[in-house]
Amino acid sequence: MSQADNWQGDVLRDLRGGGRQPALPGGPGPAGQGATPPPPGPGQDPARPAAPQAPAPQAAPYPAPQAPHPGGPHPDAGPRVPSAAPRPQSHAPAPGPAHPAPARAARTPDSRPAVDPSLAAASRKPRNGEPFTARAARAIWRTVSSSVAREVAEVSRIAESLQQPVTTGRQIAVTSIRGGAGKSTVAALLGTTYAHYRQDPVLFVEADPALGSLPIRLGAESLRWTTGDVADIVQPQMSLLDITGYLVQLRDNAWLLPGSQGQIGAMLDFRSYERAMVALRRYFGVTVVDCETLPAEVARVALTASQACVLTTPATLDGVASTHAVLQWMQGLPPHVIGGTVVVLTEQAPHSGIDTDEAVRTLASTGTSVHVLPYDRHLADGGEIRTDLLAQATRTAATRIAADAFRLSQKRH
Repeated sequence: MSQADNWQGDVLRDLRGGGRQPALPGGPGPAGQGATPPPPGPGQDPARPAAPQAPAPQAAPYPAPQAPHPGGPHPDAGPRVPSAAPRPQSHAPAPGPAHPAPARAARTPDSRPAVDPSLAAASRKPRNGEPFTARAARAIWRTVSSSVAREVAEVSRIAESLQQPVTTGRQIAVTSIRGGAGKSTVAALLGTTYAHYRQDPVLFVEADPALGSLPIRLGAESLRWTTGDVADIVQPQMSLLDITGYLVQLRDNAWLLPGSQGQIGAMLDFRSYERAMVALRRYFGVTVVDCETLPAEVARVALTASQACVLTTPATLDGVASTHAVLQWMQGLPPHVIGGTVVVLTEQAPHSGIDTDEAVRTLASTGTSVHVLPYDRHLADGGEIRTDLLAQATRTAATRIAADAFRLSQKRH
């Protein structure tokens, strides 16, 4: 190939800074002559004439072969610079955009306050569950009474039953047949009791996305990930530390998974609930589920998957009558359904309009365990539940309900 046709070699040498110099036949190339030429400055030297370049051939798709340098590549030569000739066109299709991740997995929800800040001023200072006179009378009675030893023995027995180890996580569903029955309040009391007495972590799950009040009752400040979100995120290889990053941390080693962010129209289908509960069950010793009211679909699925059920009802005539009808219907279901149910009569006023003792006997005749949650001024305020402000009778009742539900949950695997 003639020197005039070797335009590619000229381009390479010019880019390397060696200039266009004639090759010596049988001797070293320009890079090997004596001293190494100084590197070019930031711009091209105006005194050096530009190397003439021939236009790239349009017909040949591949660059013309370049004759090897007579002296071979010099060790001090710079890296190979791509040729100015067009490269061969690849027949492989151009890579398209990466497949987008699923919308739910890629979406990171914004954190929202559990209570609108503009409504914070509407809340009053939390009251004690019972008046000062009642607390003082009880303190005097404990001083002069001889039944203190029996009371301490009963508390110790209940605490021991609540601390029994479990081989698999226990799920306890709390539901009702109508709104305003104290369902979220009872769920908060039960989970708080388990978190206080047990060493393993406790989980609250809100399976009632229709503006449920469980986060407010538990004192959650902000909400982010919901049950529907976590159902698509949790993987079997995750650790407890990974899981808790999507939950709301509470006191006493307890965690909350809200059902919504307090927005109207939030939906939770039973398939998402099933996936979330199956994935989270092995991380927590006890899970308390605040369900929708019966006969909602998610509530029925939660009752089927749980080892125990707590059915709340207001301590009113119509509440007791409706609950009695439901319990009679449950008697026709498999025995473990009604055998694993605890009924809680919640008193909504200081003086109930029914005979609670007679109501307990009537409901217990269906084969269920029945308890009464007495009226408590602190619970009636509807805000965050503080156990130090609960009345003594409320704390005792909540502990007994929690122990009874946990005992029934251990009978079913």
